[in-house]
Amino acid sequence: MTKQFHDNHLSTDALDQIFREARSYNGWHDKEVTEQQIHEIYDLLKMGPTSANMHPGRFVWCVSQESRDKLAEMASEGNKEKIRTAPAVVIIGYDIDFHEELPWLFPHTDAKSWFEGDENGRKEGAARNSALQGAYLMIAARALGLDCGPMSGVDLDKVTEHFFADYPRHRADWVCAIGYGDKSTIFDRSPRPDFDKFNSIA
Repeated sequence: MTKQFHDNHLSTDALDQIFREARSYNGWHDKEVTEQQIHEIYDLLKMGPTSANMHPGRFVWCVSQESRDKLAEMASEGNKEKIRTAPAVVIIGYDIDFHEELPWLFPHTDAKSWFEGDENGRKEGAARNSALQGAYLMIAARALGLDCGPMSGVDLDKVTEHFFADYPRHRADWVCAIGYGDKSTIFDRSPRPDFDKFNSIA
């Protein structure tokens, strides 16, 4: 019997919202991002795959004005106002010792032993997979009707020292503002390369 495959292609509107029409925002409308929405974003992003289900991403959600002002102090001049005025800014970091959680996250085998004694390897894997989780976060936020403003222009050492002070093995990597974007603050879209420019099929 021939297996039947279902066409689960997302609608054009959904793809536009998540990818084609989505933009990186520099300014925000004065509308709250709720704690429920933050939980909804996480509950989606956690379903994205990571190597050995390692989930190295560690997230600090700066929602209070005090926390956003503090984060803005650690940002480049062009990013300060974006951070201060966004309803929420999430710090995407990673745990160098993510392997300590693998006995319950990946119980099929002794995955923890794969990473013991190799801190450089753990840092590389944690950075790569937490960056994936940050991308899932942006897709989840957009899917839920929110806009994003990813930024790397922050002093990561200072952000790590302050926001991960209680977790000495965590490292900040980048930040992303989330809210309801003000369309008047976006630039013209930068070029996007055609398939043949950076792809080949072997």
